[in-house]
Amino acid sequence: MNIIFHEQFYRTYDADPAAAPGRMEPIIHTLKRFPHYAFINPKPAQPDDLLRTHSPDHIEHIQQTPTIYDIALLAAGGAIEAAQRAYANEPSFGCIRPPGHHASHASCWGFCFFNNMAISLLKLESEGKIESAVILDFDLHIGDGTLNILRGKNAFTIINPQGHTEKDYLEEISHALEEAGDADIIAASAGFDEYVRDWGGKLSITAYQKIGKMMKNFSESHCAGRRYALLEGGYCYEDLGIIIHAFCEGFK
Repeated sequence: MNIIFHEQFYRTYDADPAAAPGRMEPIIHTLKRFPHYAFINPKPAQPDDLLRTHSPDHIEHIQQTPTIYDIALLAAGGAIEAAQRAYANEPSFGCIRPPGHHASHASCWGFCFFNNMAISLLKLESEGKIESAVILDFDLHIGDGTLNILRGKNAFTIINPQGHTEKDYLEEISHALEEAGDADIIAASAGFDEYVRDWGGKLSITAYQKIGKMMKNFSESHCAGRRYALLEGGYCYEDLGIIIHAFCEGFK
């Protein structure tokens, strides 16, 4: 399984929790202990990749802060790398930041700048590789930016589970996947802030492994095995490596 990562993602590029020092280190330290993960450096996204998703005014607004623009461009490129490798039947996890699912066509908030998920899927679509997709967003907060950009595409199914207990949450994902049917690819906006020691206070480590396994099973039954996930939220820094490893073990 591929882990898409660049050492630039260690940089503290802003003052928000997603950009904080010490967030990425435990993830990479944990995953590098396991030889079945292949680490791949991404390249920055290209201007056309951004313009499929965002307005020129929004892009220009982010460019006014060069440090953020550069790292957000690299995160978008990491999402594209994960998507391209997933399309080639290489399950991939984009260990990228800034996150992206709160970035809409012409605005952004919630520690996001460019919508990594939408950028990566629309790149595949522009190349004629996909016509349909299932997006599972299991972050604590609904990916309003992804909904804003992709909801007009009838062949793109977006799942935002809202169950109030771990049992209900997992059952909701299972049911939604059963209803989704065949698609060209499945992707996750993988937020880990529903964790029991994070803001959401709901999901165990085992639950994240189960989510990864559900996605793997769905992809093998309905998407020719094509699957990838992109890091969104997750702020219990000391446990992030353990949680993400659990997800990847189910997902790989």
